Amino acid sequence: MKHSVLIIDDEEKLRQLLSRIITLEGFEVFQAGDGRSGLKLLEKTGADVVLCDVKLPDDNGVELVKKIKAQAPQTEVILLTAYGNIPDGVQAIKNGAFDYITKGDDNNRIIPLLNRALEKAALHKRVQQLEQQLGNKYSFDSVIGHSEAIQQAVLFGRKVAPTDATVLFTGETGTGKEVFARAIHEASNRKNKSFVAINCAAFSRELLEGELFGHRAGSFTGAVKDQAGLLEEAHNGTLFLDEIGEMATDLQAKLLRVLESGEFIKIGETRPTKINLRLLAATNRNLLKEIESGQFREDLYYRISTFKINLPALRERKKDIKELAVFYLRFFAEKTNRKLLHISPEAFRALENYNWPGNIRELKNSIERSVILMQDDELHVDDLPLEIQQYQHPGADAGENPSSLASMEKNHIRRILQFTKGNKAEAARILEIGVATLYRKIDEYRL
Repeated sequence: MKHSVLIIDDEEKLRQLLSRIITLEGFEVFQAGDGRSGLKLLEKTGADVVLCDVKLPDDNGVELVKKIKAQAPQTEVILLTAYGNIPDGVQAIKNGAFDYITKGDDNNRIIPLLNRALEKAALHKRVQQLEQQLGNKYSFDSVIGHSEAIQQAVLFGRKVAPTDATVLFTGETGTGKEVFARAIHEASNRKNKSFVAINCAAFSRELLEGELFGHRAGSFTGAVKDQAGLLEEAHNGTLFLDEIGEMATDLQAKLLRVLESGEFIKIGETRPTKINLRLLAATNRNLLKEIESGQFREDLYYRISTFKINLPALRERKKDIKELAVFYLRFFAEKTNRKLLHISPEAFRALENYNWPGNIRELKNSIERSVILMQDDELHVDDLPLEIQQYQHPGADAGENPSSLASMEKNHIRRILQFTKGNKAEAARILEIGVATLYRKIDEYRL
């Protein structure tokens, strides 16, 4: 695809000369004689670079730079002037110009300058694409599933996202609470600011305080320099506290003060730091019971639960399992450079029959493991983890107890035979048993 250049200059001969030079270098060139028609042409063509005269019949090029950048932020602007002066050059750069050069004397600079400006414009576009992809990745549209339970959670999330209300996500581990937190951030007016997440269960009380509030150098042994805390990093953005029920009660009191006053004091400081952030929190605990036992502050609970969203366990939205499994199958197939893979109907039944105590996280990990072990382009029951196979397996005896030692042994032998493609000697070697013992087991289990 050709890169495009827009020339805005009221001197027609100069426009034609520049156009000829630039066209010979392989660029597509558009021309305008004044600022107004230049802006209209820019809107129509989306030119990568604008070469603009400083003195125009209807505008000043230095000021026109601001209008161009407001209309097309990724477009780079190079100003041309017959009589260069330092103040204009400085102001042009402040307004967003890529460079400021003198006409005639600097014609030999134009092509190298255009190429550098195009590199910067291309970088801006790539960054914008990546930001858009990131936004799409974390949007509510990325939430997989059409069950009533998950769609209700999405509906609540969309409604609360544009506000600054604190949100408390409840539900079991692995149900996607951080995914929803990021989606709310991306759908809010804070989306261009930081999203800062921390798992409160991953730190001791002292370390969590330091991570949240930051500290001054010398405030304790090992504090050799100032460190900003996550509260400060989330200023004007969103702070997500996962497993907030694990936070020590004295830290809960400090967090409550932050939420009520909009300020905090770093460790080792006496003066408060003001912040503006939105808090999202998550827990897999019953915080009302934690309040009764004295493990969670009632005042903090009512402060963070302005709006509650419960994320359903995977066993409560089994109609979504197939869609989730296919998504992760394709994801890991691409990640491991495998061709398009499929899931057998029997494997789907096994996935849907399983209880999923680890929820979506367990499903994701199970599919990743299965993709690694797959022998062909179809995922079979025997490719699934043993605990899933035990819930439903083609050929399993009616009434068979899937938790019995015999059933586990039977399924394991079946899996190894599948792996060795029926090679009994190799299967016996892997199982670390004699071939005769293996044949006896095959006969016993009717494999």
